[in-house]
Amino acid sequence: MTPAPTRPDRPMDGLTRRTLLRASGVVGATALLAGAARVGWEDVMQRAASTPLTPGTPILVLVTMYGGNDGLNTVVPYADPAYHDARPGLAYPPEKVLHLDAELGLNPGLTGLAQLWQDRRLAVIRGVGYPRPDHSHFRSMDIWQTASPQTPVPSGWIGRWLDVAGGDPLLALNIGDVLPPLAVGNTSTAAALSTGPARRRAPSGDAVIGLLARPDPADTQAAAQVAASYAAVQRVEATFAPALGGGTSTGPGDRSSLATQLDLVARCIQAGAPTRVYAVSVSGFDTHADELVAQQAQLTSVDRALTGFGTALAGHARAADVVVMAYSEFGRRVKANASEGTDHGTAGPVFVMGDRVRGGFHGDQPSLTDLDDGDLRTTTDFRAVYGELLATVLGTDPARVLDTHPAPLGFLAT
Repeated sequence: MTPAPTRPDRPMDGLTRRTLLRASGVVGATALLAGAARVGWEDVMQRAASTPLTPGTPILVLVTMYGGNDGLNTVVPYADPAYHDARPGLAYPPEKVLHLDAELGLNPGLTGLAQLWQDRRLAVIRGVGYPRPDHSHFRSMDIWQTASPQTPVPSGWIGRWLDVAGGDPLLALNIGDVLPPLAVGNTSTAAALSTGPARRRAPSGDAVIGLLARPDPADTQAAAQVAASYAAVQRVEATFAPALGGGTSTGPGDRSSLATQLDLVARCIQAGAPTRVYAVSVSGFDTHADELVAQQAQLTSVDRALTGFGTALAGHARAADVVVMAYSEFGRRVKANASEGTDHGTAGPVFVMGDRVRGGFHGDQPSLTDLDDGDLRTTTDFRAVYGELLATVLGTDPARVLDTHPAPLGFLAT
């Protein structure tokens, strides 16, 4: 199979395909059924105060790495001679790798994930892909997000879960204005929360809220409940304010970074937002040239963002409820290209992190010599990963969401 042609003048950032939906606009018939997809911070704060998520409820955070991350230089088969033979200028020497066992190690930029591995809080699922792989970024990401490898469908797997779960948009929250296909169901859509400057009330509005939140011994029971509700809104707003910078912009790049997105997710979780699934994303993994420097920089940034997310939640009562999954639409070819990069490939590793995770390797490591026209053969169907997340984290029968669901891999404690 010939790799899809690349467009170096048009970076693959996951935000250019027509099927990625603008939450601020209309998303077809689904929007008419589910209402506007965009929510503001005040909407999230109000729901966190009025209908907080029950403590102990599992939460899923999905991290999409757009561009096709090179799995072989992420989970590195440093002891395999075939790896070094295929990539004479691109392979990591054993002493540079963060060893996980006698054969595999992590990219040098993934120091935080290496610590999670030591703590048995990181599952590395190997060889994840789908039947009859496609080298197109857009088609492959459609497949991952809709969970339908054979037939294109208009709904995403989280959107279909929303259909089953009752359709409340805030059950799933995308951080950013662009609603990805995974978040759109047949009758429901997830909500989309902008990372732009916060909408702040005027000082007079803050003063009014403060007065309404102040208890009074003469209050009736109903009045006391109203005051308590306003006080809860104030507490939630105080939780979000540092992340939003009081409406002060630090630049579009800062607001859209993975670290900022995950910081907002952490604040939502701490505040008790009634959200079961959060979706965040990062781009820049289409490494056709000079991959060693570019990919390691990207992975270092991802690692720092994930580490910061864990630090923000450390000690919080809800920290143990959170499961994070990080994935990309495909891996890369085994053999390096002439530009010291790699071209579009197939299977790759998926990371799952959290206190509920059974740390270690899951799924078989693909062979570097038994290839499919230069590509790795898939050893783990990605729907096995989704099925286990649906059943164990979201408490839903996978058959209600997926066309097929292979046997669980056992990477989550039940």
